[in-house]
Amino acid sequence: MIRVLLVDDQPLIRGGFRVLLDLEDDIEVVAEAADGAEGVALAREHRPDVALVDIQMPVVDGIEATRRIAADPALSGVHVVILTNYGLDSYVYNALRAGAAGFLVKDIVPEDFLHAVRVAARGDALLAPSITRRLISRYVTEPPHPDAGAGLEELTGREREAVALVAKGLSNDQIAARMSISTMTAKTHVNRAMAKLGARDRAQLVVLAYESGLVAPRRS
Repeated sequence: MIRVLLVDDQPLIRGGFRVLLDLEDDIEVVAEAADGAEGVALAREHRPDVALVDIQMPVVDGIEATRRIAADPALSGVHVVILTNYGLDSYVYNALRAGAAGFLVKDIVPEDFLHAVRVAARGDALLAPSITRRLISRYVTEPPHPDAGAGLEELTGREREAVALVAKGLSNDQIAARMSISTMTAKTHVNRAMAKLGARDRAQLVVLAYESGLVAPRRS
């Protein structure tokens, strides 16, 4: 059973998400919060698998709530998916840097929304295609971040290869096929790279790969 926390200051939005989620046999909504501070408190109380968090909220916004959840070692199993009406680059970038596992706009269709919850619960990075295009385009016009390469020298050649494939959006199964290794070995390479680079999840691993220049986006 996937346990979900809803964090949104609009009761109608929360209610709509809850109706969708409650119809699924493998998903359970364990709590609802109307602001980020309450969301962090309920995350600590219920330890959900997925927290669906709005960005613009009173008291504490979604970016800061995500940052607090990601910074708490006791909440390492909580995967935050940002839900918002806006697809602005600054929101995307700040949410991923804060530790979000995914970022979706609220005009997503129900089937994709439910898929997003399941993907996040598995610990995979998830971004709407339109968000991904804008995020990657940011790195086309900017040089590598000078501090983002810390820890890269500790990666083995195979771990670097796995990170580069994660940054291109490949799953562990696809990475295994590309590298001619088992899925378990691919997962091990990814997990070790995350530990060495201090990445909380695959989403942050993608950001670090681009910021460090390990992966260079294609220029259109």
